[in-house]
Amino acid sequence: MWSNLPSDLLANIFSLLSPDSLARAISSCRHWHTCAKAYPLSTTSNNLAWFLAMPIQRNHTLLSCYLHNPILNNWHALSLDFLPDPVRLVGPIGSLVLIRTTSSTFLQLAICNPFTRQFRQLPMLNITRTNPAVGVIMVLDSTQSAPFPCFKVFVAGGMSEAVAPRCSATYEPTLEMYDSRHDTWQIVGPMPVEFAVRLTVWTPNESVHSKGVLYWITSARAYSVMGFEIGTNTWMELNVPMADKLEFATLVRRNGVLTLVGGICGGEACVWELVEGYNWRLVEKMPIEFGIRFLGSKASWGSTKCVGSDKAIYLYRDLRSGMVVWREVVDKGKWEWFWIEGCCSIGGKLVQSFPIKGVLLQPSLAPSCIS
Repeated sequence: MWSNLPSDLLANIFSLLSPDSLARAISSCRHWHTCAKAYPLSTTSNNLAWFLAMPIQRNHTLLSCYLHNPILNNWHALSLDFLPDPVRLVGPIGSLVLIRTTSSTFLQLAICNPFTRQFRQLPMLNITRTNPAVGVIMVLDSTQSAPFPCFKVFVAGGMSEAVAPRCSATYEPTLEMYDSRHDTWQIVGPMPVEFAVRLTVWTPNESVHSKGVLYWITSARAYSVMGFEIGTNTWMELNVPMADKLEFATLVRRNGVLTLVGGICGGEACVWELVEGYNWRLVEKMPIEFGIRFLGSKASWGSTKCVGSDKAIYLYRDLRSGMVVWREVVDKGKWEWFWIEGCCSIGGKLVQSFPIKGVLLQPSLAPSCIS
């Protein structure tokens, strides 16, 4: 496994080690020693998250995932032949990814580390559901002795299967939670039926956790945001700025704050932050030259997708198309815009273009909760 990892990927992982661990790593074999000497290991840019992309087409044969190294600005392909079934990407969990199998109509979740080729299915939900909304939060546990992070997965709404002949499936107005510390699902409680319907029909899987609230955005115009306050089991709905004029809208978290990225019909892409009183404040607009380059001959933001972390926001479309990134530049103490070329070839071999879903994560070879 180790010999198949790109050298710059290993170097990025080495940069996160403590000095004593790094010394042991580079003395373990000639390949690791050469890798550590050939790539920079101590720059602040090494803390940048990598962009990982998987195909989203249901009939796509998933052979690889694709990664962009933000330090050296290059692309890699990692084989996914260790996965037992076709999958679709749901979201990141630290250095792991949450995925769902596409061989089943009902939701079946799993976690994997594409760098260590580890995979494990999560237990089945208490209630079988089709197309529910999924959200993930990391859990800080002071009693935790394991070297991997704890997390919770929330599943809301969805269609439940018919329970008797001649009965049709119905919207499931409940919320379930998986806790990695106990490896079990439990019913958290009921939810408004109208929220269950909208989360099932109009909401993609992307969610954002900010200040104790888990948020989803509807995928139909006019956009709106639905939130679940975890501590009180309370549901809420928020308006979206220029909701009827946005051609795409995505929620991300920037510096711990809920952030909305949207493309205005006939205009530019904008970034808003949620401030006190559940109001939105415009904080940035994509420079015109980046918007022109990103859209090309297209006059619409409609096919745009977006993913973010506390330190970066990526706008992208398909694998070969270029990406626009707004990220923090630590040395300058501010955020700047960057252009990243799409993945057109790897190792001199052309890469097919197809729609993708992306996440941002830090590569890791550390032990995980995957067994």
